Amino acid sequence: MAAAGIASIFDRAQHEQTEAVQAGYSLEASKFVERQLKKGVEAYIRRLLGPDTETRWVEAYFPFTHPSWELEIRRPSPKNSGEENSEDDWMEMLGCGVVHREILNRTGQAGTIGWALGCGLERLAMLYYDIPDIRLFWSRDSGFLHQFEHLEPFQRLAYRPISVYPQKVFDISFWLPETKSSSSEQEWSANDVHAIILDIGGEMVEQAHLVEAWTHPKDGRTSNMYRIVYRSMERALTSAEVNVVHGQIEAALVEQLGVTIR
Repeated sequence: MAAAGIASIFDRAQHEQTEAVQAGYSLEASKFVERQLKKGVEAYIRRLLGPDTETRWVEAYFPFTHPSWELEIRRPSPKNSGEENSEDDWMEMLGCGVVHREILNRTGQAGTIGWALGCGLERLAMLYYDIPDIRLFWSRDSGFLHQFEHLEPFQRLAYRPISVYPQKVFDISFWLPETKSSSSEQEWSANDVHAIILDIGGEMVEQAHLVEAWTHPKDGRTSNMYRIVYRSMERALTSAEVNVVHGQIEAALVEQLGVTIR
């Protein structure tokens, strides 16, 4: 960037690098870039995470910038925990600084001064979605992954903790009832399927979603297959107890929605 509004980018008298400025740059230019950098970063963070987000700058070292800083963000205490924030609640979010003059010279940008930053996207997502542990981003657990499958850009979502106990995965397939011409007949709805699953399965149901819809080529009947993932936050579920609940869900679908179990 060409630093508009300052007397000069360079200072021939600045022979040595100090904590505040590189050799050859003017202190005024270095401070200008610092202000612009920090102002822009803080504005973006507060636009993304909320105007009350607490931030602080910490001096740092990076090989391609000087002076350099890290931005830390205070993580809010867990909701309804009654705990107060502590020094351990500060999370490093990004590193940045004034780009070394030699790097700009080698890239054809001699006569300019600028800044660079690198942001930890996982850490930003941890704050944005209330995710407590960065290791979850490498998880293959569908209990974690399915929460973020259909989010729109910048859509907020509060992460729901997943159980440490194993999942029990059951599928259910059924033919949809034939369409009735009479307006008095109850119309079939996918929302009703989810409502029945959750009403009977309760907290045992971690996930329920349609995985296949198929129409018979000869008679035109439509078949749906739903996958239900059962899991408890408190203990390992047995196949026997899940079978009982799954059977109750099948019976309710037949009775209430008129489907035919395949």
